[in-house]
Amino acid sequence: MPNIKSSAKRDQLAKARNAKNKAEKSALKTALKKFSVAVADGDKAQATVTYKAAVKAVDKAAGKNLIHKNNAANKKSKMAHKLNALG
Repeated sequence: MPNIKSSAKRDQLAKARNAKNKAEKSALKTALKKFSVAVADGDKAQATVTYKAAVKAVDKAAGKNLIHKNNAANKKSKMAHKLNALG
């Protein structure tokens, strides 16, 4: 535990930020997983709905620097290919 008040505050803020980022990354992974399940089931309508939610989650994560913008573009491109392959 830090002895200096300012470093104790930095430690506390880092823990809070870490927890927030972890929760947001988990939500992103959940959205991507829901899309993958819909594609695996072959349900075009459900896949389209989950695709929109997943793209929104990926864009939010990229905007908050949770993932790199190129990583986000890569994920969206792969999802679009999977969705188009269904129909």
